[in-house]
Amino acid sequence: MKKVLILFALLLLGAGVASAQTVYVTSTKSDAHVKVYVTQTKSEADLVVYKCDTKSDAFGNKGLWYYVSSSSEAKKKIYITTTKSESDLVIYFTRTKSEAGWQNRSKSSKME
Repeated sequence: MKKVLILFALLLLGAGVASAQTVYVTSTKSDAHVKVYVTQTKSEADLVVYKCDTKSDAFGNKGLWYYVSSSSEAKKKIYITTTKSESDLVIYFTRTKSEAGWQNRSKSSKME
């Protein structure tokens, strides 16, 4: 029974890590899952993003992103576009964690 509980706990922990919003910025458009445009105006954004200091803080699909240095570690690979019309998603960076989140929920599937 103890082994079953340990296995169950490990599975739950693994599921939490798998849902972390880890992001890798690629320089190649074709390698990206999502093309992102960064706006300076919060009201234009589909998603308000907060850059997390630790991977454990970047959970769910809530705009809490943790940047990784290797594409193999990332849940999503993004390409930063220079034009809004070229993007799949418009984001705004916030310095306040509580502000992070979707403003246009119809685009949330882009980061799932």
